[in-house]
Amino acid sequence: MAATPSMMIELGTPCPPFALSDPAGRVWTNEDFADEPVLVVMVICNHCPFVKLIRDELAAIGRDYMPHGVGFIAVNANDIERYPDDAPDKMALEADAAGYAFPYVYDADQSFVRELGAACTPDFFVFDASRALVYRGQLDDARPGSTIPVTGSDLRAALDALLAGEPVSANQQPSIGCNIKWKPGNEPDQPI
Repeated sequence: MAATPSMMIELGTPCPPFALSDPAGRVWTNEDFADEPVLVVMVICNHCPFVKLIRDELAAIGRDYMPHGVGFIAVNANDIERYPDDAPDKMALEADAAGYAFPYVYDADQSFVRELGAACTPDFFVFDASRALVYRGQLDDARPGSTIPVTGSDLRAALDALLAGEPVSANQQPSIGCNIKWKPGNEPDQPI
């Protein structure tokens, strides 16, 4: 299992525009979240052991924070030719099994995750009301094979601060996970 860290892009970076389909064919865009004061973009997939470890907590965080005006969108961008377990039909099964209440969409050409600066699954990006990046990095300190419990503490702290009108702590740790499975010739210019 490869361990790839987040790129930790610059805070203040704007959320790139997106128009991404869920497995049912609905296209989700930035406009669908225009009324939410916070937007969380989660880069995940179906097969990654790092994501499997935290999937119950992802569903719980969605249930806990969506009623408070936090928008969530989960994005899978893996090359489904080489990783068919991440195909959209399997994404629908995964979303149902995990209990995700938020959209789980597929970035077929990988352009959104490239522009976002995502490097691994999972990778988390939190944008404020002006859609400027205020948090990026890990869910918490839990990793496959460790005894650290999955709590979502880092992401929850960022969301709690935003909802309370307080600044998000600048002490942000990179996520660690499987590298995004780039399509041949689609790899980012800088090494990830």
